[in-house]
Amino acid sequence: MKPAFVALILLVGASAVVVASDPPPKFKITTKRKDDAVEVRAEKDRTVFSVKSPFGISQAVIERKGEKWPEAVVLRLRLKGLENFRASNGKVTLAAAVSVQDGKPKVRLWKDGKEEAPLDEKSPFWMDIRILTGEGKPARKIPLKNGYFEMSLPRALFEGNPKAITLNWIDFYR
Repeated sequence: MKPAFVALILLVGASAVVVASDPPPKFKITTKRKDDAVEVRAEKDRTVFSVKSPFGISQAVIERKGEKWPEAVVLRLRLKGLENFRASNGKVTLAAAVSVQDGKPKVRLWKDGKEEAPLDEKSPFWMDIRILTGEGKPARKIPLKNGYFEMSLPRALFEGNPKAITLNWIDFYR
């Protein structure tokens, strides 16, 4: 009776080894603060990085583990406001500031520290930034309650297939 019991334990142990050898995740994410969290979700036609940052000022480095970046990368910053945002691939840095005026989003976007030369929708580095409520509807005011800022990172940021991108954010409502 004991040998059968031992065999059963070995079988269970062997199946656990198979589970442990699943492929590693596609991204390595390092945050500046311990209480920051980044959730990665692969959707049908895009990869979504959802960032929670209780303190509101921080950074995350997203390093690809695969051969290349996904075709579409969407970032969701779960903050109350967005005074400043930066995304860098090591060569190019995009920056943005987002506010709401008269119930409508106001987005300023620039490249490589040149705030006096804002980008427009014709630029390959343009980011469409939306301000959404927790239900995914357009927000009419800031500070957000359970809402988020959603942006599609431009393909131009991934030219040359950089190994990592660095994201920095400042939420002026802390």
